Amino acid sequence: MTSEFTTLSDQDRARLLDVANRSIDYGLSTHESLEVNPQDYPEALRAIRASFVTLKLADQLRGCIGHLDAMQPVVCDVAGNAYAAAFRDPRFPPLSPSERDQVAIHLSLLTPSVAIEFDSEADLLAKIRPGKDGLILIEGRRRGTFLPSVWESLPNPRDFVDQLKLKAGLPSNYWSDSLEVMRYESESFAE
Repeated sequence: MTSEFTTLSDQDRARLLDVANRSIDYGLSTHESLEVNPQDYPEALRAIRASFVTLKLADQLRGCIGHLDAMQPVVCDVAGNAYAAAFRDPRFPPLSPSERDQVAIHLSLLTPSVAIEFDSEADLLAKIRPGKDGLILIEGRRRGTFLPSVWESLPNPRDFVDQLKLKAGLPSNYWSDSLEVMRYESESFAE
């Protein structure tokens, strides 16, 4: 990764997945996110980092919530995002108890985003790094992001950007000199 963040150890990854699982379980019984004390966790999990929690049911998206900007210790971010992905993603009904044992949890820890400088759509397409870059597309108040894992289903840069425009509420053929695109990378892992 290109940031100052180091890759987590297998043990720290397991701890974060455990926090995500416990937050979902806690939410099923209390309808609230699990509160975690960052001081109870190793230094790497107290680092201020942004995360996304993606839930999949039978390899289909079942929820995905996260933050693009680092605002709190990553262990707290994961706990909150796991709860939100299970119960607050507006695209899905809240996770039911019968789905709980079937849902797979995927975590993505993001590096800080940086602007991509470009002067045309062709220039942008030449500068993005398939399989590596997550992108944030911004046009006025419209904004959309795709995690780097989306390259698995949209491996062509043109398709990736066109679908990202649609996600941001723009036509796929939209172009404007005021369009902004930022990139980030992620450390991703799952149960």
